[in-house]
Amino acid sequence: MTQQHIVFLDRAALKAQVRRPAFEHSWREYPLSAASEVVERLQGATVAITNKVPLRAEALVRLPDLRMIAVAATGYDVIDVGFCKAHGIAVANIRNYAVHTVPEHAFALITALRRNLLAYRRDVEQGRWQQVDQFCFFDHPIRDLYGATLGIVGEGVLGQATAHIARGFGMQVLFADHGPPKAAGVAFTPFEEVLARSDVISLHVPLTAATRNLIGLGQLRQMKRTAILINTARGGLVDEHALVQALREGLIAGAGFDVLTEEPPRHGNPLLELHQPNFILTPHVAWASDGAMQFLADQLIDNIEAFVRGEPQNLVT
Repeated sequence: MTQQHIVFLDRAALKAQVRRPAFEHSWREYPLSAASEVVERLQGATVAITNKVPLRAEALVRLPDLRMIAVAATGYDVIDVGFCKAHGIAVANIRNYAVHTVPEHAFALITALRRNLLAYRRDVEQGRWQQVDQFCFFDHPIRDLYGATLGIVGEGVLGQATAHIARGFGMQVLFADHGPPKAAGVAFTPFEEVLARSDVISLHVPLTAATRNLIGLGQLRQMKRTAILINTARGGLVDEHALVQALREGLIAGAGFDVLTEEPPRHGNPLLELHQPNFILTPHVAWASDGAMQFLADQLIDNIEAFVRGEPQNLVT
């Protein structure tokens, strides 16, 4: 077997033990890599590992030895998959590793927003409780999950796991109809109807040309004014400027996001300017429980080993 040369471009993105593959190989890893460093660092590499470092055609064309890209994530929008397919470079991603942690994070956002926890916490910190005449106060609406409707966009494992939690709360679940693939046993409701009927909308689709800006000002206007929007999937699914307008004008009741269009947001982002308790932003950590990251790390090496022995798995090309 030809010795494999493996380069991990952004090892710091994965807080887990990464075992070495069980075949002859060399291994180099870098905590982070800039786009300008990709070609130099991957010279001679047969396998590249990346989480968020982009691998575009202009770099890939200069890497003739590259045979596989192992993506240390489920999303692979950082890879030029068209180039890879045309030039025989296998691309494998991670499947089903965040099936519990992402839905749990989504529901942490949902429950906090439905019960206005941040608003009440702020009031307590500012001395509001000490000023009232009775044992409690009702400055912000508190809405139950029981009996509410959750609209899910994306019927994959994360969407279905989110639906499972929702049913445990006594919520009605609607899956918004969209393009294939479609999971077996899932009944669909037209997208516009889901927008109009849902008390909570949660996004669980990849970022593609078809899903970019899936939620814009027009869609936000179709939602209930008491509804909240949750995005633990990908930045770019929601028009961020439109969301700012919707929250400031009260078109919807709140939003919880774990993702932005640019991460980290070094050049600013309109959502960073929303300093109000009905908006929660977390730094792309919905996936990052200890257990989920270790599962990811193990599957990452499984994918590489399977490719090298001629039995590739989890291919996206």
